[in-house]
Amino acid sequence: MEDRTLVGIDIGTTKICTLVAKVEEDNELRIIGVGIEPSRGMKRGVVVDLEGATTAIARSVEKAQRSSGYEIRSAWVSLAGLHVSSINSKGTAGVSGGIVRQAEVNRALEAAQSVAIPHNREVIHVIQRGFSVDGQNGISQPVGMHGYRLEVEAHIITAAETTVENIRKATEAAGVQVQQFVLNPLASGEVVLSETERSLGVMVCDIGGGTTDLAIYINGDVWHTMVLSIGGSLITSDIAHGLHLPLNQAEEVKKKYGHALKSEVTEEDLFSIRSFGQVNPFQMNRRDLAFIFDARVEEIFRFVLQEIKRSGYDGLLPAGVVLTGGSSLLPGIRKLGAEVLGLPVRVAQPENLVGLVDQLYSPAFSTSVGLLNWALLMDNAIQPGKTKAPPVPEDLWEKIKDFARRLLP
Repeated sequence: MEDRTLVGIDIGTTKICTLVAKVEEDNELRIIGVGIEPSRGMKRGVVVDLEGATTAIARSVEKAQRSSGYEIRSAWVSLAGLHVSSINSKGTAGVSGGIVRQAEVNRALEAAQSVAIPHNREVIHVIQRGFSVDGQNGISQPVGMHGYRLEVEAHIITAAETTVENIRKATEAAGVQVQQFVLNPLASGEVVLSETERSLGVMVCDIGGGTTDLAIYINGDVWHTMVLSIGGSLITSDIAHGLHLPLNQAEEVKKKYGHALKSEVTEEDLFSIRSFGQVNPFQMNRRDLAFIFDARVEEIFRFVLQEIKRSGYDGLLPAGVVLTGGSSLLPGIRKLGAEVLGLPVRVAQPENLVGLVDQLYSPAFSTSVGLLNWALLMDNAIQPGKTKAPPVPEDLWEKIKDFARRLLP
């Protein structure tokens, strides 16, 4: 088999992670390069300092190149931020010859995209939600079916053109071409969701440093996406202001002593800190700190609940909510989320990884690993015959076809 190498760059508010993976003969990924660098020049998914962002991306890419021995020229890049929005649209196409072909599917999707989109918006994803043929609804794959009129429901995700161009410019200034932008919760969903959850109805809630990224899956398809401009960095900011600490020390306090539920922390649990202007450290009750966490995390889930209700799909999520992202590591967050949302909640991370993966078994790297899974499935779906590997198992091709049906570039 000819060598296939895939690269993903997760550009976040707190970190930038570049991963390099080889596609092995069994069509699985072996991660051969990892480059993790503290983020600079990014705030809530938006470039605020182009030079700083470029430098951080370049350093992350350089680390991944050194560990892999592979020269990175292009990559799949994550995207998030309040500038991301989505709309639902329908498109129709006539079926010539009475048998639906892929050409009719493509025409219907093109018609769905003809909905008025402001000139300053860029289409990131067009996601098929379902088809109808001659009025028969609930069709997931119409190709080969008999009919004369095809209709598709599509979920169209757009982003601010200026913001996208700034991220592209920072990435290209670091020497890497953007193959495709991928919305964070869609990448994360590829590694944290089961097919059963997708089919029943589930929400991915990726709580990062600067944003909370949401995607609702129903009947195996993405029905709704949203990005909230609130994340774990606000908790760090609260600690820094409340305890008069520098941000790096506040972040350390959050990771070491944070808890989302004040009711589960005893008053005897103490820790030492030294604030600005203090010569000697002082003792603080961990439960007092938990009051800050409890209030802020509950606020995040209140916004999530509001978005679930606004989407209109609040009664269609029997599989509940899957939490991921770095902030989902906070002790007690699963229980508090279940209380506020009134839904089953679990915390998920990438699993069954191969290669240089010691650091990646964490919810903080779901999007990073998900980018590689996305790239692999898209690569197989677009050019399934490009390799000389033995025939791919039939069940894998079904997954690839399902992926291509659900998520189009």
